[in-house]
Amino acid sequence: MSFSQSDLIDLYQDISNKRIMFVYEGSFNQQVTKSLLDMIERNLDSIGETNAIKRKVFYVMLECLQNISKHASLTDDVLFGDSIFVIGRDEEKYFITSGNVIDKQQIEILKPQLEAINQLDAQGLKQLYKVTLRQTAINEKGGANLGLIDMARRSGNKLEYHFQKVDEVHAFFILKANVNTNL
Repeated sequence: MSFSQSDLIDLYQDISNKRIMFVYEGSFNQQVTKSLLDMIERNLDSIGETNAIKRKVFYVMLECLQNISKHASLTDDVLFGDSIFVIGRDEEKYFITSGNVIDKQQIEILKPQLEAINQLDAQGLKQLYKVTLRQTAINEKGGANLGLIDMARRSGNKLEYHFQKVDEVHAFFILKANVNTNL
């Protein structure tokens, strides 16, 4: 695919209007994750973001990127072959969005977890985190299923999500967390 100058200007305007700071589409590994985190951290420093907001944004970003690295499934689908990570900011919040292919069987696990997390207030999330930490062993992917809970806790907002069918075996999982800029 080639871009003309007008295509590039249209893309630039779309990104500016939606206040997107950074987009990465491709495969994710530890090196890519570290590079992305370093770039975003420098960007947050350059705009003078407060340390409290930087910590929250950084943690949510890290969790999203780790989820992609650990849980993305491979597919031959052209449209949904790679994972994506987007971070942007408007006047009230940062929005951190990730998307990756998962096995459709994971929807049966993720959807009830996300629904339960989104029904809880801050105190309920804190309690769920403690209970999950005590009752859950480290799983084969290296976590104790605390990431989604902690993303909701640290962001202070409900997690937004969507599952899009890719094929009979896979779905594309989109997860969005919003971090308020007014603490």
